[in-house]
Amino acid sequence: MAARPANSRSRLGAAGSQALSLLVKQKRLAKTTPIPCIVRDATSDILAEDDSLAENMQRVALHPLDQFRAFVSLRDKGQTDAEIAAAFFVTPQIVKQRLKLASVAPALLEIYAEDGMTLEQLMAFTVNPDHDRQMQVWDVIHSSWNKEPFQIRRMLTETSVRASDRRAVFVGVEDYEAAGGTMLHDLFQGDDGGWLEDPALFDRLVTEKLKAEAETVAAEGWKWIEVALDLPYGYSQGLRSLSGDPAPMTDDEGAAHAKLLAEYRALEEEYAGQDDIPEEIDARLGVLETEMEKIETRPLIFDPLEIGRAGAFVTLDRYGALAVYRGYVRPEDEPVDETAVQDATDPAEAGQGDDRDLTDGHASAAHVGTIIMSGGQPIGADLPEDEDDGGVKPLPERLVMELTAHRTLALREEIGRSPDVALILLLLKLVMDTFRTSSASGSCLEASVRHVYMPAQASDLKDSVVAKLVDERHAPERSRGAGR
Repeated sequence: MAARPANSRSRLGAAGSQALSLLVKQKRLAKTTPIPCIVRDATSDILAEDDSLAENMQRVALHPLDQFRAFVSLRDKGQTDAEIAAAFFVTPQIVKQRLKLASVAPALLEIYAEDGMTLEQLMAFTVNPDHDRQMQVWDVIHSSWNKEPFQIRRMLTETSVRASDRRAVFVGVEDYEAAGGTMLHDLFQGDDGGWLEDPALFDRLVTEKLKAEAETVAAEGWKWIEVALDLPYGYSQGLRSLSGDPAPMTDDEGAAHAKLLAEYRALEEEYAGQDDIPEEIDARLGVLETEMEKIETRPLIFDPLEIGRAGAFVTLDRYGALAVYRGYVRPEDEPVDETAVQDATDPAEAGQGDDRDLTDGHASAAHVGTIIMSGGQPIGADLPEDEDDGGVKPLPERLVMELTAHRTLALREEIGRSPDVALILLLLKLVMDTFRTSSASGSCLEASVRHVYMPAQASDLKDSVVAKLVDERHAPERSRGAGR
């Protein structure tokens, strides 16, 4: 037994007194039976709570809630997480996780103590320290069939933004926190960096940074800049694409590329013929490939006159990196032949109506300033807030429309790579249109020279494998058409 001096007598520590009282009550021990004790120094650094907690943990696993309360008591007495962990042979992470339960509403702790929920469910509530919100979520799910921890975490973070979100990657968690934003973290499982808790601040930072990047691109002299977080598939439909010349590498870029290539080849030679390449070497080869590809992907140099009438799209790629697509001319900005304009204008009306500068046969390349737009409107204008897709349109209908867009694109790709099938389908369409006497519907075959835009599409359609195959197949013809 462990005892400590208390006034003129000794006090039993841990649960010893309770055990002895029980034995006496059961007539298994006489009240006068001597009990050997270890009397600790009253000034010892080892607390009585240490004795009690160690006794419980080293015999029968202590209930997590009791362990949590004991850890809190020790921390309140001045012990650090590392000291508590060392004293009870657990990791500091275990101590942090148990102490994290302090962020759970007391009412939920009582429910857990009465076996009203599992430990995994209780730990899920620690992701958000707002006790009122925790109780709201519990009121919703406690009578629901879906009480999984992931559902609790989802509901507690549904107004937050994951740190792995591409917009968060673009802004940077450090900049978000520097602006006063707060984070939520889950100590009990991987959380991909946590959640950004202030969506209003986050949206403002995303908008400001995108606008700043757009202004940098506008300084190149473009007539207009379209800013969007997502560009739909076919975003450049109806626009003429400028053909530029790749910019040559600078001396510094050439030297950096040569250095990367030398390291890449050295690693390849060193591990040539080996079936199993160490993970760190494989990762390094991937980094070298990425860095070389960045240098090899040269920016295009455009004709300054064309820049003055063309524009660019500023967006984010799927990984959160800035993506800029330059060199697109709208139909209304195309150069107009001066002779054709004069022939089509009544001499009496000459000099009236059109104030376009046509002195050199081209539209004027001089603009007061680049127009930066988002959603078709100049940035800064009062725009209606975007509607919540999940709350306005039923999900099944939206999903069907998005899948239909994917299927339509896949059919186009297959037919485009099968000229014999395409010819038969074209003939079938012509015969049906010629001899059909009823207005039969339901066919997915159309044959006409027009571009069909898919208004409902998933945000990843533009980056899908099929979309890239279609773009690669159309690229040669587009380049030929640009020079006509």
